[in-house]
Amino acid sequence: MKINPVILSGGSGTRLWPLSREQYPKQLLSLMGERTLLQQTVSRLDGMDHVADPLLVCNEEHRFLIAEQLRQLGKKPADIILEPVGRNTAPALTLAALALQKTSPDDALMLVMPADHVIQDVREFHAVVKAGALLAEKGLLVTFGIVPATPETGYGYIKKGDGYAVEAFVEKPDAQTADRYVKSGEYLWNSGMFMMPASVWLDELKRFHPAMLEACKAAYEQGRRDGEFYRVNAQAFASCQSNSIDYAVMEETDRAAVVALDAGWSDIGAWSSLWEASARDPQGNVVQGDVFMHETQNALLISQHRFLAAVGLDDIIVVETPDAVLVAHKDHAQNVKEVVNRLKQEKRSEYQTHRRVYRPWGYYEGIDAGPRFQVKRLMVKPGAALSLQMHHHRAEHWIVVKGTAQVTKGEEVFMLTENQSTYIPLGTTHRLENPGNIPLEIVEVQSGSYLGEDDIVRFEDKYNRAK
Repeated sequence: MKINPVILSGGSGTRLWPLSREQYPKQLLSLMGERTLLQQTVSRLDGMDHVADPLLVCNEEHRFLIAEQLRQLGKKPADIILEPVGRNTAPALTLAALALQKTSPDDALMLVMPADHVIQDVREFHAVVKAGALLAEKGLLVTFGIVPATPETGYGYIKKGDGYAVEAFVEKPDAQTADRYVKSGEYLWNSGMFMMPASVWLDELKRFHPAMLEACKAAYEQGRRDGEFYRVNAQAFASCQSNSIDYAVMEETDRAAVVALDAGWSDIGAWSSLWEASARDPQGNVVQGDVFMHETQNALLISQHRFLAAVGLDDIIVVETPDAVLVAHKDHAQNVKEVVNRLKQEKRSEYQTHRRVYRPWGYYEGIDAGPRFQVKRLMVKPGAALSLQMHHHRAEHWIVVKGTAQVTKGEEVFMLTENQSTYIPLGTTHRLENPGNIPLEIVEVQSGSYLGEDDIVRFEDKYNRAK
């Protein structure tokens, strides 16, 4: 039976702010190595026999970023299912199971993996997946329990029974209880990875949460194809109860099994987890970017934009980005989410977007801003185009600094090359395209009474974004 990887990519990774943000979460970041966490997850089964193309379930807002990262790997997904709203992992997995039942001639064997985990010993992971597959083919719902390295209080635990049986799922313990669990040798960390036939998952969900199953069925059956994506019906999916795989089924079923995994696993749930999972220098430091250290040890120091100097620090996290800097003690890494909550309350943009904002055609990046003006740098990928659009409140001036631009301005269509420019008056229909073979880079100067991104009226868009 083929293994069908089901990759769940709905998380936002708030504890890894300021690198991870709502519109560019941690699974899309290269935190360990050149590949992103999503790309590592997609590639994790490379070399195994009888593995189908991956099926992904993701937030609608991330669809173009995820598709682009798969293209960079040369991977073609079985499908990318879009969630219009977040409803936790149980409904997401149910959408995947329903999709696989329609496309697979036999009962599809699902390997469920979050998109943002790290596994360092891939060979051992393959061996454990094969063991899990033998159990799942017997109709069991298999979870992978991590052999605990420390008495971690940030994870749930699984108490092992006889053989592969699960005796109990246990909530996140306090430090004393966690220490007792680890010393007993009877407990594993709950990894959030699973393996099961699609039909068994759907049968058990019908048994325990029939309303959730019906809502997901309605959402999937009333969905529609949108290019390389599948959009479920938003209204039907919004009516679905939010619940996790564990709470909805695994803690209720009598068909659960657990397989132990000891393969250098981490969910990179906080900056301290990244420090623990990364290679460290003789002083215990993890360093990325342009960093100078003096008498500093056991630190995590990341610089994306500027020179970072650290003097006399111990157990400190410093993460620098173009528009925000985080400084925290490792013991308080879990509390970074409080910064994000505060930013949300104050309706600041730093919780949601970086200075560089990605779009399906490329990206734009803020350079300067003031009363009634702002300056951006745009990069348009070869063959890509912005939507045919108009603004009610701003005019724009475009200067080409690299590549060739095809410009639509009202009824005119013309070309611009390096050091040439054009002015787009307020209220004029316009489009920017890159007909060349190299990235197009322009500087855009906006002026007007309102410069927000929501002042866009779209008339045509090759990426099917909302008008």
